[in-house]
Amino acid sequence: MATMAECRSALDRLSDSLAGADGDVRSAAALDRSLSCHIKDLDITFTGRLADGRIRVLDTVEGPPREKAEIRLAMTGDDLVAMVDGELNFARAWGSGRVRLEAGFRDLLRLKSLL
Repeated sequence: MATMAECRSALDRLSDSLAGADGDVRSAAALDRSLSCHIKDLDITFTGRLADGRIRVLDTVEGPPREKAEIRLAMTGDDLVAMVDGELNFARAWGSGRVRLEAGFRDLLRLKSLL
């Protein structure tokens, strides 16, 4: 089971990848939205913002998110680490229910290029 530190490191690596992306991925990552990532097996939530092509984690709270972020993710820590490491395909994980992504319809359309 991934630790909280490993999950935080994975989010930092994901942020670095988004910041270095080009084309459609860079455009999708350019949203300015509140973001939460609930790690179900650790029962913690990272909260922050997706802005300027980066994910900025601002806080870590116990349990599910206290406020409804504009973009909401939920998954296990192992799935987060595996996705960032390229070992788990996000679209397949989302389609099978291993990963939950909730956002407004327009945001989902823009985020699809990240899949």
